[in-house]
Amino acid sequence: MFIYFFKRLFQSVLVMIVVAFVSFSLFNFVGDPVNSMTGIDASYERQAEVREILGLNDPVYIQFSRFLGNVIQGDFGISYQLKREVSDLIAERMPATLELVFVSALLAIITGVILGVYTGIHRDSFISNVILVVSLAGVSLPTFIIGIMLIYLFSVILGVLPSFGRGEVVQLGFWATGFLTPSGLKALILPSVTLSLFQMTYVIRLVRAEMMEILQTDYIKFARARGIKRNTINYKHALKNGLIPVITITGINIGTLIAFSIITETVFQWPGMGLLFINAVYFVDIPIMSAYMIMVAFIFVMINFIVDITYYFIDPRIRLKEEAG
Repeated sequence: MFIYFFKRLFQSVLVMIVVAFVSFSLFNFVGDPVNSMTGIDASYERQAEVREILGLNDPVYIQFSRFLGNVIQGDFGISYQLKREVSDLIAERMPATLELVFVSALLAIITGVILGVYTGIHRDSFISNVILVVSLAGVSLPTFIIGIMLIYLFSVILGVLPSFGRGEVVQLGFWATGFLTPSGLKALILPSVTLSLFQMTYVIRLVRAEMMEILQTDYIKFARARGIKRNTINYKHALKNGLIPVITITGINIGTLIAFSIITETVFQWPGMGLLFINAVYFVDIPIMSAYMIMVAFIFVMINFIVDITYYFIDPRIRLKEEAG
């Protein structure tokens, strides 16, 4: 087990070093940080002084080592546009994004598994066909179109849900949450539904395919021949085995939800990391762009690492392969 653990850990660290190098390259290849900080009208002496303070005259490998050391300590520099520590800006915006992703992931997984099981068991029913057609429409339409349609229906026509913003939040230490206020919960509904629809479709189709395949296997036929109740066969034997690949997809999906949140946050003006990143791109604010890339990659890598470790415990084939190797 320890070899498997350290192998996955080494791969994760390697990925993060590559991402850190790409982020570091942004400073050297996207604009001039000295011009961004001093302005193009600054004197040559002032620009040379700032360049020396930032260490831009040092060899590239020393600059990258210094950049890597600062990132490990959570120091991403100062925003060119907002003139504030990037780590403070990320800390302010992260709760909004993580709460949105958490609710969207729950919606996608719970609803996707329930509908996937239903369509897998009742594959030819009218309701199953309706679910599949609707889910196909959900995966075919772009996220921003779905968001605009939901805003038009529930905010403009019906007027029951807010069209933008996060609502009122409660400060719990360093964490600002919208879960504890009615306006925060109402503001969360439309963005979370929009963000979850695309992933929900994948879960529905994956669970449906797994259920249909497992229900045709010999051990399920043997269980039926023994007279075991249908619900026990469907939910205890078939669903339990069908959820194994769903765990992998769920882990990847959570990382994807964070990446897709950029579009959803822009449509709903949700004050999270995605909206911060879009504004940073508009103003070529390299420190924020770099920090966002590293943060998203870190969350992605950690989720996949946890999924790999979880897979080791629930799938005996991986354990046997590692022990044999």
